[in-house]
Formats: sequence, C-alpha cells, structure tokens
Amino acid sequence: MTENTLAGDFFDAAIALLQQVRDGERESIAAAGALLATTVADGGRVFAFGAGHSSLPAQDVVYRAGGLAVMNLLPVPGAVGVDVRPATLGSALERVDGLATAVLRSSPARAGDLLFVVSLSGRNALPVEMAMSARALGLRVIGVTSVAYTEHTESRHSTGTFLKDHCDIVLDSRISVGDAELSAEGIAAPFAPASTVVTSALMQAVVATAAGDLAARGLEPPMLRSGNVDGGHEWNAEVMTRYADRVFYG
Repeated sequence: MTENTLAGDFFDAAIALLQQVRDGERESIAAAGALLATTVADGGRVFAFGAGHSSLPAQDVVYRAGGLAVMNLLPVPGAVGVDVRPATLGSALERVDGLATAVLRSSPARAGDLLFVVSLSGRNALPVEMAMSARALGLRVIGVTSVAYTEHTESRHSTGTFLKDHCDIVLDSRISVGDAELSAEGIAAPFAPASTVVTSALMQAVVATAAGDLAARGLEPPMLRSGNVDGGHEWNAEVMTRYADRVFYG
C-alpha cells in the first residue's frame, strides 16, 4: 500500500461514480434542468439548501462564475457547512423539528419558486421537513440524495419518511451508505468520501442543462462571469441589477 496507490484508487472510485450518475441519472438531470429553466423563464426564485457537508454542493452553485445568477443559498443558522463549535452541534440541529419550517417562513421563498434540497442520507428531520414545508408552501422541490440510505437506514423524521418521498424530482448520487470509498490494511475505518465530488457534479450538470434549455427557448440565461477576468465585475453587476428581485445574496 502506498499513498500514490490510494490516491489513484480514490480517483478511480470517484470517476466510476460520476460515470454511473451520468448514465443512470440522465433523464432525472434533464427533468431537473428543464424545471430550473422553466422557473427562471417564469420569473420564479431559486434556492438551494443543504446541511453540514451537504451544504457544500448547494453553495457551489451560488454566486459562481459560470453559474446562474439567480441561484440563492437558503441558509439555516448553525447548519451551513461546519460553521459552529462544537461541530457536533450542526449534526444535532439536523434532528430538530420545526427548524426548517421557521427558516422557510422567514425566507423570500414563495409559491411557484424552486428549492433544491441536498442531503446525502435524506434521513434527518431538517431536510425532510424542509422538503415537506416547501411543497406545502407551493414550491417545487428537487432532492439530491443517495437512495441507498432509504434501503439500509431508518428515517429520523417523525413520519418515518425520507427526503426522496417529498420531492418532485429526485437525483440519486449513488453514494454507498457510509460515504467512504476506500479501505486498507492498518486503517480501522473506511475512508475517502466522494459525496461532495459527485453531488457538486450533479448540481452543476443541472445548471448546465438549464442554461442550454433557456438558450433553446430563445432566452438569454442570466450567467455570471469570473470577477478575475477583465470586464467580469461590470458584467455581473449588470446581470445582478437586471435580476435584483431574484438575487438575495447581493
């Protein structure tokens, strides 16, 4: 066993997962991209939510060069990445009933909007309630999760349901339960999680699909450019001004 061998093994595992998702989720990605495009074309707002490390793919599509300007993060205090101490508090907040509903009701989200809910396991109260409450308010919901967890774990929501049970479209990341791609002699626990790589790729694939869908409809997608290229800041300022009623991070 060498470090280089393990590095190569991780890349191979991640590439294999990306290929599985590319081929196996093709129709769901197309449907999610079309729904995102329709929401943008109809003047709706778009939000992305995730808790803990599942927040990273949600953040990855917000205020991003090459991304849609109208993608907004829906933050839950204490659950955005690992921004609290102790970090275990963030995990505890994922199991608190009522938190998601309170956040949604105080957010700009309204009927007709679109919400991405990212949760690897989809079993905790926070993502399940977020999807349920969003649909009750008239939002459409795209869930990004690993369906394997529904087959091998128990829900932590009072209804006994998972995120996937409350979505208009489900994108399956195909991540195995435990989110660790490698094992090796001398290392007691499995290691090398790939969920962030795969889930971020899923999110970007949906955004890319939506951009192409909008262009095919004869509509200019509201894309952001890098602020590190000449004219990027000016371009972004114009786009964000044009879509000011749908940008909540500016």
